[in-house]
Amino acid sequence: MNRRMAHALALTLAVVVLQALCAWSAEPIRIGMSAAFTGSARALGIETYRGAAAYLDRVNELGGVHGRRIELCAMDDGYAPVPAITNTVELVENQRVFALFGYVGTPTVTRMLPLLRRYQDRGLLLLFPVTGTMSIRTRPYESSVFNLRTSYFGELDALIDSLVNSGRRRIAVFYQADAFGRNGWDGARRALFRHGLSLAGEASYRRGEPFEASMIEQAHIIMRSNPDAIVAVGTSGPCAGFIRDARLSGFIGPIGCVSFANSERLEELLTEASRAHGRDMSRGVVISQVVPSYEDTSLPAVREYRELMESGAPLPPGVLAKDNYVPPLYSFASFEAYLSARLLVEGLLRSGANPSRAALAHAFESMHAIDLGIGVPLSFARTKHQALSSVTLTAIRDRRFVPVDTIEGWQP
Repeated sequence: MNRRMAHALALTLAVVVLQALCAWSAEPIRIGMSAAFTGSARALGIETYRGAAAYLDRVNELGGVHGRRIELCAMDDGYAPVPAITNTVELVENQRVFALFGYVGTPTVTRMLPLLRRYQDRGLLLLFPVTGTMSIRTRPYESSVFNLRTSYFGELDALIDSLVNSGRRRIAVFYQADAFGRNGWDGARRALFRHGLSLAGEASYRRGEPFEASMIEQAHIIMRSNPDAIVAVGTSGPCAGFIRDARLSGFIGPIGCVSFANSERLEELLTEASRAHGRDMSRGVVISQVVPSYEDTSLPAVREYRELMESGAPLPPGVLAKDNYVPPLYSFASFEAYLSARLLVEGLLRSGANPSRAALAHAFESMHAIDLGIGVPLSFARTKHQALSSVTLTAIRDRRFVPVDTIEGWQP
């Protein structure tokens, strides 16, 4: 190599390095997230962060979106409404996030929704929250929210249809005493009404109750209505505690839980109860799922998701990383968040190098038949802000989640 060629090569490399440095010197795209990294829904919040961060980190490693990094600004709200509100104000006013993403839980999301109206002139969007509440799917907020998952009404339709079609007619509901639980209670009531039925019985618990809390009183209240099946609308700890105490009180029928029960954590707690009481507490339990199974490696998205999680998905930042939380390798929550992050990136790519919030909303509303590799095309429209409507019922078998198509899969 002569001196002139060496000089030219050095100059080319310098230009490449300078371009890279200039690209990363561009302002990052900040995405705000408020979720439960502590409290009764912490496992769900942490897994939501991990699934999204695993994909966004990979995107950043490959150059970001139009040369800009995506920065996930995450704050803990402990699954409590007031911190969710203050976090949102902090994210919007001080951290200047471009959009809100991955909020976890109905009681937190429903309380921060008025802020979307407050910032309506700025076009602020809430993207892919982990809740099935109807309040983000109806006026006046539906235009400011994009959802990946179906509603709790959809989940309860699937659970109750399966029960009724198997001959169960007396169905009771156990639910969290707040906006989340009441939305599920209403969904169960509506689903039963379609079959000419009404709730056989009901009992509730206070948000934040731990697995160790006794649910004997709730079990006895419901059992006095002589149900032949129960649906549970709650977080993993209280749902597992209720299943334990219902079984110990003699209830032998099927018990269905909605996806927010956090399948992997629910299974861990039921396994703990099984060991403590010498009986299989997970038998006869079914959980509705709003995304495909992460066990289905025939799906390209599942294969990529598993590779990312195996490479080491990060925990939420700061002191939270010092916690004793032991994450599962895979989970429905982190897979849902991975899919949500993919939709987020797709929207940003379609919004241009210097996107506006209006351009992002238009990008989502223009998406039609997007293939994320889950076997189902995803679409949005101006009047359709929900990508998925399917629900899969799963039972726990040998500490894994297997699809069940008929009531036989529920048999305790």
